[in-house]
Amino acid sequence: MENESKQIENFKAAMGNYPTGVTVVTALNQQGKPMGMTVNSFASVSLDPLLILWSIDKRVFSYEEFLKVDKFAVNILADDQSELCNLFASRIEDRFSGCDWSESELNLPILTNSQSVLQCTLFKQVDAGDHTILIGKVVDIKNEEKNPLLYHRRTIGAIPKDFYQ
Repeated sequence: MENESKQIENFKAAMGNYPTGVTVVTALNQQGKPMGMTVNSFASVSLDPLLILWSIDKRVFSYEEFLKVDKFAVNILADDQSELCNLFASRIEDRFSGCDWSESELNLPILTNSQSVLQCTLFKQVDAGDHTILIGKVVDIKNEEKNPLLYHRRTIGAIPKDFYQ
């Protein structure tokens, strides 16, 4: 059996080589101010009811604030939104001053021109090692005909234009 450090490095290599979409999860904090973070740990869970999940690292500065929300939006980024990925992954405190967004009918901050937006109510929180998994019940969905932004090998980018030909 490999030592734990080697196992962690192998795990990171395997997960880093698995391409994922890129999302920004947004919500209003307890003071009513918008908050958001780049997330690639996003997945569908169930069709009945409609459930999705994402996970948050317990060391993230907004961890405690996200645990207090009862609703959130998952903004699935389009292939021309890499700057939003970087903005919401940065340490900039007021991320929303650097982008276009609006507040939805459900009082959630929504990023303009995303590929899709899933507005959710909190269904369940699950403690999972150094992360907490947040499961959301999808209550509203908006889709645009756009290609997704992808994350692979620590790089973000678009699907090549000739990929579908």
